[in-house]
Amino acid sequence: MANCTQCGRKLPAFSFQKICEWCVRHEAAKRGEEPEDAIQSVMPVPWAAGDSSSVIVTQAFFGINIAVFAAMALQGIAMDPNSQQLIHWGANYGPLTLGGQPWRLLTSTFVHIGLLHIFFNMWCLWDLGAMCESLYGHWTFAAVYLISGVAASLTSVWWRPVGVSAGASGAIFGIVGALIASHYLGEFSAPGFAVRSRLRSVVTFAGYALLFGAVSGRTDNAAHIGGLVTGLIFGALIARGAPERDALPRIVVVLCVGLVVLGAAAWLHRSRSYLIHAQRGDALVNENKPDEGAAELQLSIRQRPDYLPAHFGLAHAYFDKGQFSEAEAELNRVLQLQPSHAGARYELGMVYLHQRRIADAKGEFTELLRTDKNDAYAHFGLGMALAAEENHQGALEEFKTAAQTQPDFSSAFYKIGLEETKLKQYDEAIADFRKQVENWGDDYATETALADAYQAKGMLGEAKAALEKAGKLKAGK
Repeated sequence: MANCTQCGRKLPAFSFQKICEWCVRHEAAKRGEEPEDAIQSVMPVPWAAGDSSSVIVTQAFFGINIAVFAAMALQGIAMDPNSQQLIHWGANYGPLTLGGQPWRLLTSTFVHIGLLHIFFNMWCLWDLGAMCESLYGHWTFAAVYLISGVAASLTSVWWRPVGVSAGASGAIFGIVGALIASHYLGEFSAPGFAVRSRLRSVVTFAGYALLFGAVSGRTDNAAHIGGLVTGLIFGALIARGAPERDALPRIVVVLCVGLVVLGAAAWLHRSRSYLIHAQRGDALVNENKPDEGAAELQLSIRQRPDYLPAHFGLAHAYFDKGQFSEAEAELNRVLQLQPSHAGARYELGMVYLHQRRIADAKGEFTELLRTDKNDAYAHFGLGMALAAEENHQGALEEFKTAAQTQPDFSSAFYKIGLEETKLKQYDEAIADFRKQVENWGDDYATETALADAYQAKGMLGEAKAALEKAGKLKAGK
């Protein structure tokens, strides 16, 4: 349907005119060709832009984003924050967002990941936000921006349930969607060519941004699309149902879209609740509550049978409970889902060691080394298997390789010292036990092993002192 080239009103369907009936009669009246008291036909009032000089909401959103970024910069994390730092500042993370922290759906829209991220988003917000706010008015624009941002965050969680996301781009795409729908469906007093030009500019921006996101692979296009669709719905409803700034029609539109987003959030919570149970289960296992943790992880698996992290976490819970057969079954399930999962293969080897299935354990660790000969954990596990076979020289070599490959391996020097003691290399054993203490601090097992090495070497005074220290460590003094 065409628009009037003078006032922007919609022309009747199948009309070949360039200007509407209202403008024709208005021009005729100005020329004196119609009497001044002639009755004008009733037509919709053009949807004119508001006062563009006052965009306080855009400025407020801009200021909040800059303030958050500045606060992160003061802590030295603004330029290259990691996932944990982003989560601390309110980023969107599925297990937490759906697990009792829904405020992350909104706070994440004010957190940014580096200078370029916030620069591009704030540039777009300043320009497009001012355009949208001048068109809709303050509170309607604020509702479009915030609700679109929440919808974008929900879409991000739906697409990447365990991903971390942040940034204002989803809300900005909501602005873009609203502008596209408004310019396509709304009536303006501006000339048609000006409206079409602005519409082309906004559509071009949206297309370029989505294409760039798809090509780069680092952009959260799911959030962009979620925000864009929400904005399109907002813009269409406002253009057709509430073009004037009357409060009641606008409130109805905002409530309708808000309820749809709320319903989507409820559905997402229900469909992705397996994430909540998995996250809680892992936390309980880490708190040394394997029974409660296992129950949560089992709930997660019942809701999502192929969710790998839940199977892996449940294997840990069973391992901590000493239920090695059950742990073995869960780890094998992980390897069915992801054969290259090195952590599961290593844990499976350790389960076999506890079951005294030495050959099976060696097979798992050897398979890891076939994939990566520098895998410190695989060398360590193979050393454990060789030690169980009383092959102390072979075990010593594997433990040394693990320590060389990964110098911060927590118990490597302790294991090296044990094998050296069994090989009667007491001086080397004492040195490695001391290195273990130097790197990782005092602990009961290391002091006891050090006392044994001193005793075997005939250093009775040192052995007695080490045993006394071990006793104090065991007593927690």
